[in-house]
Amino acid sequence: MKTLKRPSDHTPKPVKILQFGEGNFLRAFADWAIYEMNQNGYNAGVAVVQPIDRGLAHMLSAQDGLYHHLVRGLQKGKSVNNTILNDTIEQVINPFEDEAAYFAQAANKDLKIVISNTTEAGIQFQADDAQPSSGLAKTFPGKLTQLLHKRFETFGGSPESGLVLIPCELIEKNGEKLRETLLQYAESWNLGADYADWIKNHNHFANTLVDRIVPGYPKDEIDDIKSRIGYDDQLVVASEVFHLWVIEGNEHVQEAFPAHQHGLNVKYVADLTPYRTQKVRILNGAHTAMVPVGLLAGIETVRENVEDEVIGDFILKIMYEEVAPTIDLPQEDVKQFADEVLERFKNPFVRHELKSISLNSISKYRVRILPTVLDYIQLKQSLPQGFLFALASLIKLYLSDNFEANDDASVLEFFGNLKNTTDNKALAKAVLSNEDFWHQDLTAIEGFEAQVGEYLEAIDNHTIKDLVTKL
Repeated sequence: MKTLKRPSDHTPKPVKILQFGEGNFLRAFADWAIYEMNQNGYNAGVAVVQPIDRGLAHMLSAQDGLYHHLVRGLQKGKSVNNTILNDTIEQVINPFEDEAAYFAQAANKDLKIVISNTTEAGIQFQADDAQPSSGLAKTFPGKLTQLLHKRFETFGGSPESGLVLIPCELIEKNGEKLRETLLQYAESWNLGADYADWIKNHNHFANTLVDRIVPGYPKDEIDDIKSRIGYDDQLVVASEVFHLWVIEGNEHVQEAFPAHQHGLNVKYVADLTPYRTQKVRILNGAHTAMVPVGLLAGIETVRENVEDEVIGDFILKIMYEEVAPTIDLPQEDVKQFADEVLERFKNPFVRHELKSISLNSISKYRVRILPTVLDYIQLKQSLPQGFLFALASLIKLYLSDNFEANDDASVLEFFGNLKNTTDNKALAKAVLSNEDFWHQDLTAIEGFEAQVGEYLEAIDNHTIKDLVTKL
């Protein structure tokens, strides 16, 4: 079977983007977006930097930066199954083996953008990181500081040599955090006030929210895929069709990376907070709420849940009636996002087990659902019945002999001590008053404890589906 190689007459695209991270997500999200933009004349090549000493750089280099990307799922009710040969990556750099190639990017006049995804723990300051004169830094922000300082020196601190930085790490205000961390390194390493001013004034940091399900390397079907594409591709990546990239950045960011002008679901906004709230409450909140209800009803996967006539209606109720009114965005946009989430839940190419989503469900309820519940109560002056029923279902699930909860030891111990409790009112009081769980006493909310107690009692005496139909 053939190995992926570029043709000998290949004309490289100018490297306008330096990307820290070569994993599945960036290749199926950012590099895919750049590929699509290139089809419309953007003409940007990517130089990928392996951010840690063990990674995929050698495999990517062996394939000349090429890889196949399977984009699969539902779009407006129709099945989509496309295969792309992505040729966006023009250079692969392992700075641990070739520092010269890495630092050469500092003098790259075409370079405009830095994109990164180095995990949630990737953007942090480490006081013991290597000084610029002591070799390559260990951390991603340390390496980036070294590169930017060299660029500052190379171009004399000119405004035009500043870059646009678009981190994709899943932390709030990731652009601001990256800027703050780079300035910490600049101060710690005594790189000078002029350099710090150049970072502050001529480099432009964007906060971002990224959303795309990327199952990654399709190992269970890889032989069939290789046979179909005709190449021994070691870096095939699969993703869903849906994508969302919300970017909170100034005009410099938009000019350098005009993805919103290329037919992509990329939104430039003044404040991405409501978009983050929308994703957490609708996508993640629906996931968390459907898990105990579905598992108690004998359902195993997300797709089976939403396609079930009864449980599916329950999920619709919480998304459209209980979550949507609490989100500070135009309701038409919120409904469209919810519609897209439902379509993603039905993706026939992804088997998403409810059991796998059940990890740490108590803290997930607090973070993903409780803010919605509290906002709903304030907005509607009534209790959101779907989410309270989901909480009662979660309590019963954690007490079930047929379910092995996967949660913190303290949570498991708490529920273990309640195993023999037959008084559902007492059970509701014990769980809802646990401030370690909720960071407040939920029994203080009028009617909350009584309603959850009633649902706990009802679950003991009726089937889940019978109860759901009455909500």
